[in-house]
This record gives sequence, C-alpha cells and structure tokens, in this order.
Amino acid sequence: MITINYYPKHILKICFFSLLFSAFSLSHAEETFPDFTKIVEKNIPAVVIVNATRTITQNNKKPELNIPGMPEEFRPFFDKFFDGNNGQGNRHRQAPSFGSGFILSTDGFIMTNLHVVNNADQITITFSDHTELDAKLIGTDKRSDLALLKVDANDLPVVTIGTSENLKIGEWVLAIGSPFGFDHTVTAGIISGKKRTLPNESYVPYIQTDVAINPGNSGGPLFNLNGEVIGVNAQIYTRSGGFMGVSFAIPSETLSNVYAQLKNGGKVKRGWLGIYIQEVDKDLAKSFGLKKPTGAVVAKIIKEGPAKKSGLKQGDIILKFDNKVVSKSRDLPLMVGAAKVNKVVNVEILRDKRVLTKRILIEELPEEEKIAGMKQNKIDKVEATGITVEDIDEKIKKKLNIYGGAKVIDISDGLTNNSKIRIDDIVTHINNQPVYNANDFVRKIEKMNNNSLANFLVYRNSTPIYLAIKISN
Repeated sequence: MITINYYPKHILKICFFSLLFSAFSLSHAEETFPDFTKIVEKNIPAVVIVNATRTITQNNKKPELNIPGMPEEFRPFFDKFFDGNNGQGNRHRQAPSFGSGFILSTDGFIMTNLHVVNNADQITITFSDHTELDAKLIGTDKRSDLALLKVDANDLPVVTIGTSENLKIGEWVLAIGSPFGFDHTVTAGIISGKKRTLPNESYVPYIQTDVAINPGNSGGPLFNLNGEVIGVNAQIYTRSGGFMGVSFAIPSETLSNVYAQLKNGGKVKRGWLGIYIQEVDKDLAKSFGLKKPTGAVVAKIIKEGPAKKSGLKQGDIILKFDNKVVSKSRDLPLMVGAAKVNKVVNVEILRDKRVLTKRILIEELPEEEKIAGMKQNKIDKVEATGITVEDIDEKIKKKLNIYGGAKVIDISDGLTNNSKIRIDDIVTHINNQPVYNANDFVRKIEKMNNNSLANFLVYRNSTPIYLAIKISN
C-alpha cells in the first residue's frame, strides 16, 4: 500500500525560505569569522621559543652553633655536620626561564621580552623545526621590557611589521607563542582598547586585547588579519595568576623604534623634560581658568632639567607638545619619550590664565629617572574651612627645596570624613602665589570669595600634588 502525503503550498514556501535562510546564515558566518590558517602557516616558522638559564646563588650557611661547654676542638665537626652544603656558605642552582620571540631579519635578529632573558647566563633559541641555536644578547630596554637577540644563521624566515596606529576596537587579532611550554600555540581574540597606561609604565601605549595569554607567551607576536605583527605580547591583568580575559601588547611602533636603536647602538635613547606632572580634573581646570579638563599640570621642576632651563614653572599647564594636543596627562610622557634628543620643540602652556609658547631643547632621559621625571598623582578635593596650619622649620624647607609654606596640623571632623586632605601636608602655593608662612596662608584664604575654587600646591611625603579646593569662609 502506497501512501501519498499532500502539503499545502504555504508550507512548502516556508520550507524553501528556511533552507535559503540557513544557507545565507552559513555564508554570512564564514564572512564574519576569519580564517586564520593562512596567517598561521606563513608565520609559524618565524616564531621561536626562547629558553634562558640564569644562575641563582643561595646562602645556606647555618648560624654558628653555640652549645655551652662544648670543647672548641669539636666545633668544626659540628659545624660541618649541620651545614647542609658540606661547610660551604653559598649554593648555586640553575633557574630556567622560557618565553617566545620572533625573527626580524634573515641573518638572525630576534625580539622578545626583557623579563624572559633578564640576567641570563645562557640563551637558547628553538625554531619550529626543533633546531636549537645559542643566542647572544645584543641590547635591552628596561622601560619597554624588550630585548634584542642574535643567532648565527642565514636565510631565516621573518615576520612582517605592521602599524598599530590604525587599529580599531573590536578588530580580530591572533597570537602565536608557547604557553606553559606548548610550542607554537595559536590563540585569537579582538582589540579591547588602545593606548592603555599601566602602573609604573609611562612610555608604552599598550594595546589591550582579550587574546588568551599565559606564561610562555611573553615576547611572542600579535598579528592582524593581514598577517602583520602589530604588537608584542607582554603582560596580563590577573588576580589568579592565569589569564582572565585582559592582556596587553607592546605596539609595533614602539617595537620598531627599540629594534632600530638596539641594533645600531645597543641602547635606547628617550626624550626628557625634567618635570613631575598630574592630571587635570574639572575642578582643577576651573581653578586654573580652563573651560574643560585638558593638559598636564606641572607639579614640580627638576633642577638642571630642560624645563628649568627653558623657563617652565611650577603650576604651568602643558596644553600642546611639539604642536600635538595633550588631552590627558598620560599623553605627555609618551610624546616626550618619543621626541628626538637634542631637538628643540614648541611647548604651549597656560600660565596665569594666558596661553604662552616655550621653546625647549629636549635632553636624553637619565638612567636613574624611572618615569622621565614625570609622575601622575591623584587629585584630591577638599573644603578649606576647618584646616589649621603652622609655620615650617628650616630643616623642612631645605629638604623640600622650598622658601616657605604652612603645615597642616589639624582638620575638623567633618573634613576628616569627607575629604582626603591629610595632617602634615605642606601648603606652598595658593593659585600659584607662594605661601610664606601660616599667617600668609590665612591672609590668602580670607581674601578669596566664598564658595570659589582655588588650586593649592601641597607637598605630601616630599611629593608635590595640586588640590582643587572649594573655599568656605
């Protein structure tokens, strides 16, 4: 018996369009999700494993035994018996370290992170075909955490360096490295942010991604969809010790600059102004006469620095550097660090509510200056009422290199709970006018309009900080 089922025409139409939609969805998915295989195949030969070995010295000498009544002739025997190193005070052990790197030239220049090879006694490079070669350390740059290596080889495969300037948030990227020793592992993700400033890192505008980065990925390349290196995987943000979805890469512009300088001279030179800076918030901007928060306020001038020689003053707000707008204070160290040494640049500043231009000769950043003489500080907002001050002695003046000031010795209970002004803060300037002593502090406060905003320069633990303060007389 044969059964024939008849379906209405509208059902057949629905089925047809469902199939058509499914086919479109699959086609659209193929266009949305990139195929990384060609990028990986092309670049894996140029990605290497970096193995570093360093010697660690440990002092294992036991404390001297002090046994009452023990004959002196027995002491050497007991000292040797209880000393775990056969009487030797120091023990040496080899500590391995591994990461990733990539080949920049056919004759064997390789880039990686400094923390991978720092203080290494021996560095070995493992290639994708498992060939191993010893590497020589050509140069390092502590501030960017980059190191340049060299192996004795020719006709090596190389990566192509791209630009990170045109990266877009949400753009696909992929990393190749050796997390946990799993060689040439590929992970992919998107650009999460650009020009990120990390704590104690003032010279690298980091690229933030959600690409899975783990121990062993450090120093490996970050690729765009054109197969170009646009960053060096360097750090992760974690609370667990493992990847948590936030990773950071050194941009290719920094990579190229460091590579060129290390290859040619073994050292990286950066520009230096010789100032300490802090952010400008809306209240501080208003107190300085700015329409909106912008620029970087000069909190301190370093003696004999370029800024001092060029007439820059404490309280100046830097609006432009070398004709580039300083939108945020974090922009300035990047601009100054990238400036050529011995170059004269125009620096536009706001001083006493007037815009001026200073010409400054950029000098080389000294080795001891950790952040180019620039330090960003959080801005506190306080009420002036209820602050008791006293004169400061000559010892404090000499220590801080100031001519006068007033020390905060008491704060009313209301201010203590609602502000961050602290006892022992030393007020040296109000609206860029020097405060010579406690009486001068009171006189300047009394002359101000009630509920007006004033900028105070205070020293806290020897560090200058500008405060936007609302006056309540």
